[in-house]
Amino acid sequence: MTTKVPITLAGFAQLQEEIKTLKTVERPAIIQAIAEAREHGDLSENAEYHAARERQSFIEGRIIELEDKVSRVDVIDPAKMEGEVVKFGATVQVVDEDTETEHTYQIVGEYESDYEQGKLAFTAPLSRALIGKSVGDAVEVKTPKGEKSYEILKVVYK
Repeated sequence: MTTKVPITLAGFAQLQEEIKTLKTVERPAIIQAIAEAREHGDLSENAEYHAARERQSFIEGRIIELEDKVSRVDVIDPAKMEGEVVKFGATVQVVDEDTETEHTYQIVGEYESDYEQGKLAFTAPLSRALIGKSVGDAVEVKTPKGEKSYEILKVVYK
């Protein structure tokens, strides 16, 4: 029995778009590149052919990986949620109580997390500390740089 993995509607669309691009753009292009490389003759010493075959292997592996992920997801639409309690899909504005720096994070699935874009996996330490808390609550988080304290300023579902 496989466990369903939560993902936001936007994250699911992103996975599907990548699969579509790999199948309709990348795969045909690499097939064409392999055909052209074969026309150059001796395949044993044909670097273009070997590079194209490596790329084809990567593309096919990525398609399999993404289709496996899609088969195991549980799509959650944060726009249909509301409230001030932090749950999966929430966009949370917090303030670092030490530096007074404000940050905004969305709690998302593991497949779509991207710290640079403010998307934290629900399994991340900060996400785990925030889930179940409300506006005005303070949370303590152990980070590689030590203990950090955050106060929840705002919770939005969009």
